[in-house]
Amino acid sequence: MAELLGVAVLGAGHMGADHIRRLAQVVSGARVAAVADPDLDRAKEAVGGLDDVSVHADPLAALAAPGVEAVLIASPGPAHEEPLLAAFERGLPVMCEKPMVPDSTGALRVVEAEARHGRRLAQIGFMRRYDVEYRRLKTLLDGGGLGRPLMLHCTHRNVSSPPGFTSAMLIDSSVSHEIDAARWLLGQELTAVTVLRPLPSSGAPEGLIDPQLVLFETDGGALVDVEVFVNSGFGYQVRCEAVCEKGSARIGEDRTMLVTTADGAREEVAQDYLVRFADAYDREVQAWVDATRQGRVTGASAWDGYASSVVAEAGVRALESGGRTTVGLAPRPDLYAEVSR
Repeated sequence: MAELLGVAVLGAGHMGADHIRRLAQVVSGARVAAVADPDLDRAKEAVGGLDDVSVHADPLAALAAPGVEAVLIASPGPAHEEPLLAAFERGLPVMCEKPMVPDSTGALRVVEAEARHGRRLAQIGFMRRYDVEYRRLKTLLDGGGLGRPLMLHCTHRNVSSPPGFTSAMLIDSSVSHEIDAARWLLGQELTAVTVLRPLPSSGAPEGLIDPQLVLFETDGGALVDVEVFVNSGFGYQVRCEAVCEKGSARIGEDRTMLVTTADGAREEVAQDYLVRFADAYDREVQAWVDATRQGRVTGASAWDGYASSVVAEAGVRALESGGRTTVGLAPRPDLYAEVSR
């Protein structure tokens, strides 16, 4: 392996451009070797000022570019499966942003392909596992001092939804983070989901069911509720409270800057996920680079990506039917631990 890990970044949009910046300016031990995006002008803009970076419209061409030793996939979810499978065939380590693959059938194909390879190559980008507060809560729950977890109360709010955002996307795009966080924090699988719908907010686009209250059951007897509200109008807020037999613990209490001027004092409110979880993204990518350079794979696995897709699909069915929907996972290949920690 070269002194710096050569990374091909697939996707140069909002998320991809941020990862290109991160690899170039924040993370140590890696460099951007290639970038792929259907919009070549956008790709060239994202790599402006960087030397020895090839730019491609075809993601598979980027995988084959000189100097590429690993792949970071930050393109839209439906475009993930093909480069994941191609990376496996080349033996290239991959960090893939969530959703790994939006539909559970495609996600299972990825799991089966990696299992046939015989070793893990993919880390899935559930960045909350690298957030300082989430990691402290995980350590506290694993330590057992609060007793058995009974419930998780979660909040997920955005300022506004982007154009084309659908009611189903509140679950399979937004709540997918809580799906993985709940599995990881509790060390349990989610077995059923129910979606309750208040009268939509007047701030939501016409036809969008927003907010929603999503209730999950687990195989360990815990309950997880998620308030998802993507047109709150005021800020990006993510909170989680674990209620256990001997106590509770809450994270996400707006770690914001207090600004004081002659006009008075005000608290800054994060406006999107790249601000709120900037440190978590930095830690996640640095951990991926470090592990890859050592020949290891850590973090959320392809199985975790698959499980998230299955649970999200069940959630969408529950939203559409108005009833409780069970979750059915395929048999777990021996390659994966029960729930990645």
